[in-house]
Amino acid sequence: MKTNAHLMKHPGGGWEGKKEGSQRASVVRETKYEAEKAMKEILKNQGGGELRIHNLKNVIIDSDTVAPAKDPNPPKDTVY
Repeated sequence: MKTNAHLMKHPGGGWEGKKEGSQRASVVRETKYEAEKAMKEILKNQGGGELRIHNLKNVIIDSDTVAPAKDPNPPKDTVY
């Protein structure tokens, strides 16, 4: 089952990872890197999905597919 989640600034400080439709954060960590790593592990354990990464202004700046989910926009360049 594919799950979508968002990584954004936590109102109380630090960064949070939250599944779409959830009221509460699944993870809250001090750094963006730590929160991203923890949220990707959760998505991996739940069958994969998309992690949408927000900047400080809450704008999505990146999206990362977590296996075993399929990437909806795989790279076209097969050399690298």
